[in-house]
Amino acid sequence: MTIAGDASSRSTDHATILEDHELLRTDAGAVPLQRDVVRVSGADAVEYLQGQLSQDVAALGVGESADSLILTPQGKLDALVRVSRTGDEELILDVDGGFGEVVATRLARFKLRVKVVIEPLTWRCVALRGPHAAAGETAGTSLTATFSWNGVTGVDLLGEAPEIPDGVRLCSVEAWESVRVEAGIPAMGSELDERTIAAEADLLERCVSFSKGCYTGQELVARLDARGNRVARHLRGLVVVGLASGPSDTASGAPIVAPGSEIVSDGKVVGTVTSAAWSPTFGRPVALGYVHRTVAAPSVVELRAPADGAVDGPVDGRVDGATDGPSVSSVAAEVRTLPLV
Repeated sequence: MTIAGDASSRSTDHATILEDHELLRTDAGAVPLQRDVVRVSGADAVEYLQGQLSQDVAALGVGESADSLILTPQGKLDALVRVSRTGDEELILDVDGGFGEVVATRLARFKLRVKVVIEPLTWRCVALRGPHAAAGETAGTSLTATFSWNGVTGVDLLGEAPEIPDGVRLCSVEAWESVRVEAGIPAMGSELDERTIAAEADLLERCVSFSKGCYTGQELVARLDARGNRVARHLRGLVVVGLASGPSDTASGAPIVAPGSEIVSDGKVVGTVTSAAWSPTFGRPVALGYVHRTVAAPSVVELRAPADGAVDGPVDGRVDGATDGPSVSSVAAEVRTLPLV
């Protein structure tokens, strides 16, 4: 067994990304993911989280996990978390890296006269992805949680220093990002932030119990559900169709579409790109973005940098690392429902 290191130091040439992508999709591969972990314990821990999370926490048996939302009182998203019952009076919440403090602070805000201790843990996460990923015992692992989202399956190993099982290859973060975008798995800070309504990202069926009692933020969720979850925008997939050449002649499989790029239909801005990656499946860039409900899927749109240029990178006709090739101001893409693959 090996200790999972920093996957960013792993070679990310195009051939390697293709190999890693294949493992994560069809076999088994390991990716160290940035996850923050918070432990909630005490005599009132289950009852307290039952009133704070959208999921039916009380229905979880010891050893079981479920995805859940932590909402503002107005029903907007504070965080998408996984909650795991690890004891009669103990639960573990894990969230995308960088948002553990948000979770701990938000939960502490409503903790009045209850026997609950909320404490961050210095745990790490090794994600095993692929149909052959198995939850074997590895040193350094304190919690094992299954993962399944839009056809992507696997196991997450969480603990102080979880080891990668023997025979499982360490894969690049770039390859995992390709899989994530293809599958339409939303991430905190990209697809999900304080402006997000759960119905926009299609999180209700996965993360919300409509049979439990009241919880913070429930009113908006219930009202939208009663109205058929008709929201102004929806998370969609985007497949670039305006470029035929791939990145095989470069040293990187990086996307050519930058998060923050505008999605334009009939001359009007109808959405924004939130994540992008090179897709080995399609042989071209793919992206995620919120698109106005008036834009049907499938339909062709334009992806372009906004007028103020406020994107996380360029929108052009080159892959990062390429030294030649024409630069273009926009590319055409097809809007599709998720998952793309």
